[in-house]
Amino acid sequence: MKIERFEDIEAWQLARELTRKIYALTKKTKFAIDFGLKGQIQNAAGSSMHNIAEGFDSETNREFVRFLRYAKRSCTEVQSELYMAVDQQYITDAEFQDVYDHAGRTRAAIRGFIKYLITYEQGQRKKDNLKP
Repeated sequence: MKIERFEDIEAWQLARELTRKIYALTKKTKFAIDFGLKGQIQNAAGSSMHNIAEGFDSETNREFVRFLRYAKRSCTEVQSELYMAVDQQYITDAEFQDVYDHAGRTRAAIRGFIKYLITYEQGQRKKDNLKP
């Protein structure tokens, strides 16, 4: 599949779903009044999708990879903040596991995309070196 828009990127689609899940959780009564954690986890989830979108408009794959790494770290941040939410009993163990696993899948997709871009870039350099 050719990627023509950032919305075509599977990792962005997963990050968008992660953000939806986080916003749904943070509407729960106890979670909603913890403004610090609520804002932090929403920002981290949003950052995962926003960095993929922003990186898409990068001028180089190297710069795109930099933004993808930020997005990947944001997924890890969401996972850490989920521990706070479950420890404070804002969410159930099942909700924690569902969203934690989704953040992991999102992170894995981002990692795979990073690997693809790096491999592609290395292949392009090899091609350029073989040209007469």
